[in-house]
Amino acid sequence: MDIGTVDGGVGFCGALPLAYSVNLHSRIASRVLWEIGSGVYRNEDDVYAGVHALDWKGLFDPKLKLRVNVAAVASPLKSLEFITLRIKDAACDKFRAQTGSRPSVDTAQPDVRIHVFLDARRFTVYLDTSGEPLFKRGSRQVAGEAPLRENLAAGILKLTGWTPRTPLLDPMCGSGTLLIEAVQIARRIAPGRNRRFAFEKLLNFDAVQWHRIIGDADARISKDIPAPIFGSDLYGDALKLAHENLAAAGLADAVILKQANVLEIQAPAAEGVLVANPPYGVRLGELEKLAAFYPQLGNALKKKFAGWRAYIFTGDLRLPTLIGLSPSKRTPLYNGPLECRLYEFKIVSGAMRREKKGQD
Repeated sequence: MDIGTVDGGVGFCGALPLAYSVNLHSRIASRVLWEIGSGVYRNEDDVYAGVHALDWKGLFDPKLKLRVNVAAVASPLKSLEFITLRIKDAACDKFRAQTGSRPSVDTAQPDVRIHVFLDARRFTVYLDTSGEPLFKRGSRQVAGEAPLRENLAAGILKLTGWTPRTPLLDPMCGSGTLLIEAVQIARRIAPGRNRRFAFEKLLNFDAVQWHRIIGDADARISKDIPAPIFGSDLYGDALKLAHENLAAAGLADAVILKQANVLEIQAPAAEGVLVANPPYGVRLGELEKLAAFYPQLGNALKKKFAGWRAYIFTGDLRLPTLIGLSPSKRTPLYNGPLECRLYEFKIVSGAMRREKKGQD
């Protein structure tokens, strides 16, 4: 299997059932797109002709509803809205020529999504094998005020280097997204096990292969968690959401949860990984409260979590200046459109005080 970086993602080659497996098992991907055609273009007519030339009747039933998404980098075309309509017309016109009927368009709840990417010279046509974005695992019942997307939470855990044999604590757990991802990793539960996928609606769907892939995934599930996973939150309402989401995912007894102030809790083990997503602050009063909170958090970590690695994910880039600890690593990430950082702090008793101020 060839793997390489491409614009906006990662490309790989293989038989189509490989896309089934990636959809089922990937914790970090947003979608899995299947390339079905490409070509050189100079104008909208070239794109229309290239899309029209594809064998659409061999891909999906015209009774299904479709949506077209277009992305472009350095494209000479003036209007993405216009080329989106032309691409939709090309596919529908070909369906009508081949079958006598055409799909209807549904931008809200389509059965099939067509994605087209344009660069300066080439267009590439994809079918979305995922359907709903892969961060929608199919298990979260309720969300807090500012929930992390599941694939972002999984990516944060990956970046921390945490493994299931290491104790994990989320002391500001909110609705429990990080905790659920961690438990599923520890128990080897496929993230897509509780949802459906768009590839199941395609004409070449291989149900036998799909059931075999699901069976293999289920056989790997473990009931044990090698090291404890802890969660806490200051607010009882947030903790209730975490309980409900863990229960909905079938993981009600997998996490040790309690209501507690992050500034007052003791480390639940001699060493481990602490990961937190504190509020970012938007209004002036909130920013002032956070400016007072960060030094207290730094003191609490230094006094009570020596031997731990702490990871704080935030969109507040003042944090390393105010917390009074020196980050050993800072990783740029985006939470939707918001630029954030994942800061790593290796907590050593009596050390790590910043001697001069600076801001990321």
